[in-house]
Amino acid sequence: MFSYKKTMLTGLISAFTAISVFTEDARAEFPEKAIEFVIPFGAGGSADIEGRLLANAMSKVLGVPMVPVNKVGGGGAVTYTHLKNSKPDGYTVAWASTSLLTSSGIGNIPFDHSALDHLGQVEFQPMIVSVKGNAPWKTFKEFADYCKANPGKLKIANSGTGSATHIAAVAVENAMGCKVIHLPVGIKRRNATVLSGEAHAAVGPLTATRRLAKAGKLRMLAAPTSERNPVAPDVPTMNELGYKADLDLFRSLAVPKGTPADVVAKLTDAMIKAANSRSFQDLAKKNGFTIKPLTGKDFDKRLEKDGAVVINIMKGAGIYKIKSN
Repeated sequence: MFSYKKTMLTGLISAFTAISVFTEDARAEFPEKAIEFVIPFGAGGSADIEGRLLANAMSKVLGVPMVPVNKVGGGGAVTYTHLKNSKPDGYTVAWASTSLLTSSGIGNIPFDHSALDHLGQVEFQPMIVSVKGNAPWKTFKEFADYCKANPGKLKIANSGTGSATHIAAVAVENAMGCKVIHLPVGIKRRNATVLSGEAHAAVGPLTATRRLAKAGKLRMLAAPTSERNPVAPDVPTMNELGYKADLDLFRSLAVPKGTPADVVAKLTDAMIKAANSRSFQDLAKKNGFTIKPLTGKDFDKRLEKDGAVVINIMKGAGIYKIKSN
């Protein structure tokens, strides 16, 4: 009887060991199929172009397709909700950004960045205050002086209420010390409303502004950032002009909470290699975003720092809504 039980116990241990080895072997083979690469914003915009190029470069590293899928809505809320509800197996990756912090703060999603796992930052870029090419304001100071003399008259377009460009626009408003009207017109109409005269100015990523500025249709006045961008060296920072405002737009990658550490490691390695690829570097030099991969605690610090800035701005504007995970 004792021998029988011993044999059974040995058999069970062997079975569990085999299952464990099989599981480890299966995980070691990641990825075995295409990976969904979710983009929070519409096709054709700067976020979409940058994300698709990164996904293509990551595909070459991983050996499987990274398939871009646009899930638009709620300033990123649709994408982040989809990601949170996805299986944590590495086959769903989101092209996240500062919008993760803003959509959480505005209450569009009932969770914050800690509800997801993060591969890390890929790049960042300034958000530019721009006006029409023939607008009467040649400098940001002239724009700010006009605002102070005409409170509540200037209209500044942004991507949507609670978006990163909206929060940056509020930061600009606060720094100028005057009231403006914020127009949440969406990404595709943000610059168009300035060109049509519906808005006096817009706040948008450098990558979405530079081409029109180069053509003379828009004039870039300043950026709420810490240092000038080499692609737009003539655009001053608001800080150097004496207006305190500093909020860049970062872009990063996130996966569902609980994704296995070894899978996260493989995806992170692919992210870094893709970010440093020739094609992505060329796009960065052309459009003006700064490639700076940040992972682990370094990216956690960025999330906490920018999150605090976003919450402070939102509270001041009376639009902060507390949600729980």
